[in-house]
Amino acid sequence: MPEHVSILLWFGVVLPAALIFFCAVGLAGYRFGLRFEIRRRQPGGHRLPALPAQRSAGPHREYVELTPAERAAFAGLVRQLSDGY
Repeated sequence: MPEHVSILLWFGVVLPAALIFFCAVGLAGYRFGLRFEIRRRQPGGHRLPALPAQRSAGPHREYVELTPAERAAFAGLVRQLSDGY
């Protein structure tokens, strides 16, 4: 170590450089490990015990038949809204 460089200056250069190096190595290792973890997952996946089981199908679909007057009113509303674009 040169005589004219203080110990604080060395810490100001070496410490941030070491932190950047270790963060880069850690992030690269995390990304490398995560890629293989995704490949190993089963199609069903891991379920959380605190969450209730999800239904495979959605809710029952409701359907309301419109009268011809309601259809005409809806078509007029759509035309009115699309004229602005």
